[in-house]
Amino acid sequence: MKTIRDINLSGKRVLLRVDFNVPLDDALNVTDDTRIRGVLPTINYALEHNAKIIIASHLGRPKGKPMAEFSLKPAAKVLEKLLGKPVGFVEDCMGDAVSTLVANMQPKDILMLENLRFHPEEEKDDDAFAKTLAELCDVYVNDAFAVSHRKNASVYAVTRHAPVSAAGLLMEKEINYFNQAMKNPKRPLAAVVGGAKVSSKLGALENMLNQVDKIIIGGAMANTFLKSLGVDVGKSKIEEDLVETAKMILEKASGKKVRIYLPVDVVVADRLAPDASSRVVPVQEIPADEMALDIGPASSLLFKEALADTKTIVWNGPMGAFETDIFARGTLEMVSALTESGALTIVGGGDTDVAVHQSGKADQITYISTGGGAFLELLEGKALPGITALEEADQ
Repeated sequence: MKTIRDINLSGKRVLLRVDFNVPLDDALNVTDDTRIRGVLPTINYALEHNAKIIIASHLGRPKGKPMAEFSLKPAAKVLEKLLGKPVGFVEDCMGDAVSTLVANMQPKDILMLENLRFHPEEEKDDDAFAKTLAELCDVYVNDAFAVSHRKNASVYAVTRHAPVSAAGLLMEKEINYFNQAMKNPKRPLAAVVGGAKVSSKLGALENMLNQVDKIIIGGAMANTFLKSLGVDVGKSKIEEDLVETAKMILEKASGKKVRIYLPVDVVVADRLAPDASSRVVPVQEIPADEMALDIGPASSLLFKEALADTKTIVWNGPMGAFETDIFARGTLEMVSALTESGALTIVGGGDTDVAVHQSGKADQITYISTGGGAFLELLEGKALPGITALEEADQ
């Protein structure tokens, strides 16, 4: 797979697919510019090599029609401020106005296109739409790892029509770190898996049984595993239809000599609310009318000790309902466990990313992936369409 470094960019029109799906407040101001900052190295590289940069992205779910609240204009303003140079903006991603502006670009000019998803053809991976996008450029660069698990026109079909296709620096970084973690890891390799549902992590868990040395399971999904062992989890959130599957995963892990760690104590309350009355109990003593909403201190200590000898740790999913302060401690303790382990640490998933930043220790994590769904699909052992398209374009 080519990267942007392999291509002569001087004077070339570069269509750069980014993920500027950023959060906006009611006044349509960007409230978190992490994703915009993530592609600055690629943009700066293209600027240094005298490219004409055309930026394409989606934002939100406008369902194939223009909606003011999903305009990329606020992102263009933030990018302009971060770069300290003008960023042009055009209120569509195709058509005569776009073609004229692109034709008049000079080296080092930057033009941002309006939201790709204002056209239904984007999410349908429409070939004609992709061809029209590709006609804007001499070089197509995908730096949108977080969207590369989707067969969208600007991620997948576009590579069939662009003269040259390559990965951006952020995409390259994402792939390199994932390969370090799962393809050629320093061992012991541990996976920490949390979040609400076993169903959303089932593929990842089954694939990881063939890769890792130990798995730590927390969050509401741990309740389903505890139930499979005969533990009465009270009113805790579980997936009844996956209790047998959870049991089967535990049996498979045992057969493969993969150690699985489950919570030994939990924080319980009768409801998920900031003012709920909470307390710590062993998992065997969860009251019938209460629910487990976080791992307890003994579980945090157990998990920290389990990670102490590891050389590589991959983490996806919080340990509890961390968005509520009284149920955040287990997740924050997990951040500390990772940072104190001395291992290569890779974190993926929106909620986990938020928790790590909340902890104030983000700079102590080796790498925080920009892709939730894409990261999870890699953990499942799946090929990402966006990456496959780049590889095929290079053949």
